[in-house]
Amino acid sequence: MNTQNSDKKIIIAHRGASGYLPEHTIEAKVMAYAMDADFIEQDIVLSKDNIPIVIHDIYLDDVTDVSEKFPKRHREDNRFYVIDFTFKELKTLRVSERFIPETGEQVYKKRFPKEKGNFKLHCLQEEIELIQGLNLSTGKNIGIYPEIKAPKFHKEEGKKISEIVLNILSTYGYNSKIDNCIVQCFDSDELKRIRVDLKSDLFLVQLIEYPEETLKLKYFATYADGIGPWYKQILKEKINNKWTFTSLVSEAHALGLKVHPYTFRADALGEFPSFEKMLETLVIDANVDGVFTDFPDKVHNFFTEN
Repeated sequence: MNTQNSDKKIIIAHRGASGYLPEHTIEAKVMAYAMDADFIEQDIVLSKDNIPIVIHDIYLDDVTDVSEKFPKRHREDNRFYVIDFTFKELKTLRVSERFIPETGEQVYKKRFPKEKGNFKLHCLQEEIELIQGLNLSTGKNIGIYPEIKAPKFHKEEGKKISEIVLNILSTYGYNSKIDNCIVQCFDSDELKRIRVDLKSDLFLVQLIEYPEETLKLKYFATYADGIGPWYKQILKEKINNKWTFTSLVSEAHALGLKVHPYTFRADALGEFPSFEKMLETLVIDANVDGVFTDFPDKVHNFFTEN
């Protein structure tokens, strides 16, 4: 699929099929693939030996047993950092459903039980080879959606995360907007650097989190192809039991930017009475172009029926 010109609304498997299996595990990615997500997300953090690890954060202690296997390897803040471990060491850790490090309490109570299974960390290359291999064997063409995590932190640690990731993407054939790859980042300086200084022609999405960032769309449009807002930034208020919307989506579309909000969770509905109502409100009424979801099968079913 040409991500630049397609009008198709896309399903982005957020950390894989993370509503069903521990996030960013190979198993969660295979399940997302089987559920016909259009793109599968990879959050990227570097290891001590510069291997891009697929994990949501720079920390290890909320999704692995690192505190048990390497109890003395934490920093002064008592957190365990991916960047302090080699790939070989990281491979020895067991990954689980996300939990609160201080208490051990599982964040999403009704998801895969955190004390079960034998899940492992993996690198970006392993995941790309999995997805490309499945594309070959199934005849599908599912894309990848990597996020450059914490670029300032990596720079302070003396590591060039963007250069490493872009080089790997290029090696596997992801070089331009017509390739099935979307690169995202919360750091606008870094995403612009990827476009301007590193001369990337990939489809770039500027993630946004704070209210003031919604006022910078014209600036984002000078280097990005889309935005990834928190879905609540699209909602305005309810009038007669029907949501009205901010101007974010219409302004983005006027600037030629795609809009891929996060995160659609069937077990964390917030303002909505049902997952279907959440999708109807944001996908149909607000007219977003794609959604980050922990439940790609449920979104796929909604798209099929609507």
